[in-house]
Amino acid sequence: MSKNITIKGANVYHSYPESDTKGPGLILIEEIWGVNDHIKNVADRFAKEGYRVLAPELLPEGLLEQLTPQVQKDLFDPEKRNEVQPKLRAAMQPIMQPEYARSTLEILVSCIDYLLIDPHVSKKVGVVGFCFGGTYSFHLAASDSRIQAAVPFYGQSPAQEEIAGINCPILAFYGDQDANLMQTLPNFKEEMKKQKKSFEAIVYEGMGHAFFNDTNSRTYNARVAQDAWGKTLAFLAKHLS
Repeated sequence: MSKNITIKGANVYHSYPESDTKGPGLILIEEIWGVNDHIKNVADRFAKEGYRVLAPELLPEGLLEQLTPQVQKDLFDPEKRNEVQPKLRAAMQPIMQPEYARSTLEILVSCIDYLLIDPHVSKKVGVVGFCFGGTYSFHLAASDSRIQAAVPFYGQSPAQEEIAGINCPILAFYGDQDANLMQTLPNFKEEMKKQKKSFEAIVYEGMGHAFFNDTNSRTYNARVAQDAWGKTLAFLAKHLS
């Protein structure tokens, strides 16, 4: 079952099981393409597993209008990537500002508030995110101790000063062809180990960015996506059940 709600001014897709049985809460954070049919489908898949899921739309309306399916297609087309990347970087400047990060985290924290007062939520909340959402999964885990498990898919590592705030176990997924993230991962792993944080990074050989997104024919890998899905469910069950 699902419905659209509003939390702190943001439109939120809320997917939940048909039964009234209590289950964990889960925040699902979008890629830069918005809370589209793919993200809603992932939310529904989690709901079928017993989670009560909130997928907030965190991207400004003007940006969403520019991030069309064609832009996404061109970004992953080797012949068109160099043409579309500068336009994409320019369009995304508003979400690179500190004030945007603060307001986005406020929305995500309000989503935790919403879940924890829902009588159908078993007082445990996790977060899963992809790309942009993977990055904000790290940020949310570092800024709110009520998050009890985090699963970032191909997200940017948090700044060193954020790591001290992480108090939950993290399972992160990467592709070894995702060059930018592979450059930062070793230092991040070392810092997490140094600060005695629970962190596991799973790196899939031969995979690049967005391997979980089954609407992107250039990046999706069914075998790897299925493996990551199974590992995600097992991890969340361990820490949120």
